[in-house]
Amino acid sequence: MRSTVALITSLLTLIAVIYQIRIMRRANDKLIKLVSPERDVRKLLKENERAARENYRQGEFYTQLIHLLDLKAPIPSTRSWAASPDLLLTLLQYARSSNPRTIVDLGSGMSTLVLAKSAPQAKIFSIDNSQEFADKTQRVLDNHQVTNVDLRVAPLSRHSSGVDWYDLSKFADISDIDLLFIDGPPGSKNPEARHPAISECIAKLSPNAIIIIDDVSRAGERAMAEEFARLLPSHNLEFLDHEKGSAVLLPK
Repeated sequence: MRSTVALITSLLTLIAVIYQIRIMRRANDKLIKLVSPERDVRKLLKENERAARENYRQGEFYTQLIHLLDLKAPIPSTRSWAASPDLLLTLLQYARSSNPRTIVDLGSGMSTLVLAKSAPQAKIFSIDNSQEFADKTQRVLDNHQVTNVDLRVAPLSRHSSGVDWYDLSKFADISDIDLLFIDGPPGSKNPEARHPAISECIAKLSPNAIIIIDDVSRAGERAMAEEFARLLPSHNLEFLDHEKGSAVLLPK
């Protein structure tokens, strides 16, 4: 009799424990659901704070850029697909300080105008794969009475590396590049889209050439910068904390 009572008591205790465990699990699930929105809000607040800081930084760079360029006509927008003010200010800095004679600008746009205004003594070859975008850039240059830019449309074609790159015939007469800026062709879909710039441009660089690369927050562009550095032991590679990440290779 006692063993039967003990068995029943044990079973009831087990059932009670199982029941309590289920209640605790349900309570825990409800707590998780209540806390998750709070986590999402905190994450959103952090993201908004980061964006606000970046917007402020870019506003500072943009103000300096406009002041230093002393522009007399409207300019296209910056950021998004276009170069950000932090990078444009870096282009201005090196275009002025290095006194380049030949500049190559891969991917026309606001960068073309900044380079042309910052180095009026230089001949600038701006290469774009889009006729439409090149036309827009040319109108901006005309509005600012810029005359030292040779803007060339080079449609994309299959390169020996296996990716689509600019028509090589557009580079045949270019040599002794003092400043090379790489922001094209579009590289968001193929991480190696801009890599042919290494093989096609490195032999055309002057001994003290400066190379500036945009979008090195992406793995493809970062790898390209590192490959340039490997092939140019006479240069130092520096990564800049820009909105999209930038790299600068400077002669030692």
